[in-house]
Amino acid sequence: MSPHHSHARSSLPIAGEDHARLTIDLSALADNWRAMARRSGAARTAAVLKADGYGIGLEHAGRTFHHAGARDFFVATPAEGATLRAVLPDARIYVLSGMWAGSERLFFEFDLVPVIVSEEQLVVFMAAVSDGRDHPCVLHVDTGMNRLGLRVEDALALANDAARPASFSPIMLLSHLACADEPAHPLNRQQLQRFRSVVEAFDDIDASLANSAGIFLGEDYHFTLTRPGIALYGGSAVNGVENPMKPVVTAEARILQVREAKAGESVSYGATPLARDSRIAIAAIGYADGYMRTLGAGVPLRAAGIPGASGVLHGRTVPLIGRVTMDLTHFDVTDLPPGSVRAGDFIELFGRAMPIQDVARAAGTVDYELLTSLGNRYERRYEAVKK
Repeated sequence: MSPHHSHARSSLPIAGEDHARLTIDLSALADNWRAMARRSGAARTAAVLKADGYGIGLEHAGRTFHHAGARDFFVATPAEGATLRAVLPDARIYVLSGMWAGSERLFFEFDLVPVIVSEEQLVVFMAAVSDGRDHPCVLHVDTGMNRLGLRVEDALALANDAARPASFSPIMLLSHLACADEPAHPLNRQQLQRFRSVVEAFDDIDASLANSAGIFLGEDYHFTLTRPGIALYGGSAVNGVENPMKPVVTAEARILQVREAKAGESVSYGATPLARDSRIAIAAIGYADGYMRTLGAGVPLRAAGIPGASGVLHGRTVPLIGRVTMDLTHFDVTDLPPGSVRAGDFIELFGRAMPIQDVARAAGTVDYELLTSLGNRYERRYEAVKK
């Protein structure tokens, strides 16, 4: 099965002229959704498509999840929802940032469900439907993250308010777990108990608490709808355990030059010294492409003893040396056979051979940030879902 190319954005490189490429395995993406749906048991399973489908392309991800069986989708903004609606006319699309004054038209025109996150947004929504318009909404309850949502006591007061307008009848309650990636963290159980108290106060309503990591916490956290995100894209959802998800994105960069340098010479900005005679491959990748500066030398992480990143070239792991620059990065290929690395070869930065969570750890970040920081200079190659 050969990959096909997508150049939906005019700024994307022309095939064959790419300096870096992303290969996106849509079969793995679909399989990951199915795996999370199985783990969700009796609960429906949504798909989170924020940040352009975690960097892989919202339209491709949306179609793939829908084909796999998803019918509920979460985006961050109404603009993302409008884009997704053009691709999935029959899906239910929830907007996590809610409705604010001036955004109402998008929700009605594109049939988007706002997730009401504050008392102020509740006022905006009620004004928008004051003409008798029947439009669904979701109520976000803050159970311990102190980010978005009504406080538990305010949500309970709303549920028990006899004067609550009949036009405000949310179709679902939603909250977000702060520490689900640490299964033993006591806040998980506290948030669960707080959320249950609100769900019980509303009559016969859908509820959603579990993100990717929350799904792994078990059935108690699933309620009626789970909403996996990072796990769908191959990321690691739970700390300290082997990642069971299939890798979806493989990032590679072209080698522009292979050069030799003597022990005592230096590489890149800041003049990182070489301890041995070395062969160095210069890859066309840098922090302008989301390959972070913190992956290389000269940053506090290295001083703290945290190893830098490596790539995979011709099946061998090769270390990054020197500082990552805006467009270029050095890799030490001394231990590969002479002549085996040539200009035009591609080095894997993360993906099938180099786990993304390992690269994220070297950068002092999480795989979410790596995926969503990918720039638009990559040629994107989509491997179609296997029939």
